Amino acid sequence: EDLEFTLSFIGLRQRFINNQAGVGESKKKKEEDVEEGKKEKKKIVKKKDEVPHDFELDEYFSNIMGKKAGEIIDDKKTFDMLCKGDAAGVFQLESSGMWDVLKKLRPDRFEDIIAVVALYRPGPMDNIPSYIRRKHGEEDIDYLHPLLESVLNETYGIAIYQEQVMEIARVLSGYSLGGADLLRRAMGKKIRAEMEAQRKNFIDGAVENGVHKGTAADIFVQVEKFAGYGFNKSHAAAYALVAYQTAYLKANYPVEFLAASMTLDAGNTDKLGLFRVELERQKIQLLPPDIQKSDIYFSVETLDEGETAVRYALSAVKNVGAAAMEVLINERQENGPFKDLYEFAERLDAQVMNKRQIENLARAGAFDTVVPNRRQVFEAVEMLTRHTHAMQNERESNQVNLFGDGFGDQAKPPLPDIDDWSTEERLHQEHDAIGFYLSAHPLESYRQTLNRLGVVDWTDVQAGRVRGGRVTMAGIVSARKFVNSARGGRLAFAQMSDASGSYELMVFSELLFKSRDLLESGTPLLVSVDVQKKGDDIRLSANSIQALDEAAMEAVAGLKIFLRDVEALQSLSGVMHEHGVRGRGRVSLVLDRDLREIEMDLPQGYQISAP
Repeated sequence: EDLEFTLSFIGLRQRFINNQAGVGESKKKKEEDVEEGKKEKKKIVKKKDEVPHDFELDEYFSNIMGKKAGEIIDDKKTFDMLCKGDAAGVFQLESSGMWDVLKKLRPDRFEDIIAVVALYRPGPMDNIPSYIRRKHGEEDIDYLHPLLESVLNETYGIAIYQEQVMEIARVLSGYSLGGADLLRRAMGKKIRAEMEAQRKNFIDGAVENGVHKGTAADIFVQVEKFAGYGFNKSHAAAYALVAYQTAYLKANYPVEFLAASMTLDAGNTDKLGLFRVELERQKIQLLPPDIQKSDIYFSVETLDEGETAVRYALSAVKNVGAAAMEVLINERQENGPFKDLYEFAERLDAQVMNKRQIENLARAGAFDTVVPNRRQVFEAVEMLTRHTHAMQNERESNQVNLFGDGFGDQAKPPLPDIDDWSTEERLHQEHDAIGFYLSAHPLESYRQTLNRLGVVDWTDVQAGRVRGGRVTMAGIVSARKFVNSARGGRLAFAQMSDASGSYELMVFSELLFKSRDLLESGTPLLVSVDVQKKGDDIRLSANSIQALDEAAMEAVAGLKIFLRDVEALQSLSGVMHEHGVRGRGRVSLVLDRDLREIEMDLPQGYQISAP
């Protein structure tokens, strides 16, 4: 029930986003006619069967959870999570730049969420550092004038919302609400003639209210600046409420939340890869697709130990189709688990489950609980397909073979007698079928070497834990695209992945000429990368590329060989002469003599395999 609600809420959230976008578009088109714009907004909001507005979304959340927004708005677990910048998958707060802001801001009230939603845009973003310092008492709060403290107190003296601009005009200069709205409109559109008239009205009204003329003029300049990018608070609050409710779900129902989020992004393998990393960070298992246990969508499964995990969705396997998977699951629910591959083929119509679908399920590991040898299943698909057609023909002709209505034991040809794929090939096949490495990543066996080489993970770069500059990364190329540059040279855009996720690497012509073979080899690579950040966009360009195995041999700290007696030196010398390869690894001999250890370095280095 928790998963069903979470999935429904997140889906409704997406419809809310679409609705707000539609309202915003309508308002923009009708900007010159305020009244007509309001009518248009009402028309859109009335289409509740198509797009709900923010009240409906909040009402839905309250009805299902049994809690009103006010009852969860100060949830400690939610704010603790946000203070850590843990907002992956949280509406409006899921960018890496926003994570960094949340960690510095340490929000502890709903008003902080409203403010950060309004501030995290070009223009007002410049006020974020000051807002954070003022919140934590590290910077004096300036209200511009004592009369404005009540207007700006909530945002620590920084005008963030359009409503504040209007309230400043009303409190300081005696504007009516209608007049204040005209002022806001004039400031936002920067209509020079109207602005001059408004400047005079603002200053004259402030002077009548006892404000010094020079002070009033300075405040008008400040208000004009704020109005240029001011955000509608009611709009920001609606977004912030959905953001908070989403964060509440993640903090209190993390397994259900991530299963629902993955379901809604099932067609986006990049997002699924990020959610896989998030599950791993939270120590929540992501179970592989399984014809015996998986649902059409990502589901929550209780393990024998009582813990809950996310089970991978069958429909998220590439090129299998949700409709076919629904037939598979309905068959399993109605008639029980599949006993073996033959029964699987017998029970599913050939028109529903074709050769390509079964192959991809095999590559993804969906048959592992029936036949652990994935290659054996993959190579048997042609035979299974033929049997499926034969069974279908028998049903249609009402014929019965010698063994009964289905496959008798003697009618079952043996599965191919072949070894499973190697670990590397198994992972490669899994990657092709799922879109990322699920059960393991080829780089995981290099973990000690990567640590020794100072390699950083992609998610560390993405989350802002690694600043712009030059870093060392590792990865395996999954795809590449070659293009011509404006200067006539060749560029490459390589899709790479490490154990934390996938990223794009740009390789310029000179380095491409030297390293093209490496980019096409499919081998693990070590890359020196220049990181450039612009807002939430991250651009990675390669400075050097090297085979990871080669770099590992060069980076090995050394090898110590302990000898009990001198006579072993001769046989050791023969082994090293015959099998040793020169390299950068330092080799030293340690001889145990009279309760003392004598250590001697060999004069040349050798290639030493990493552990």
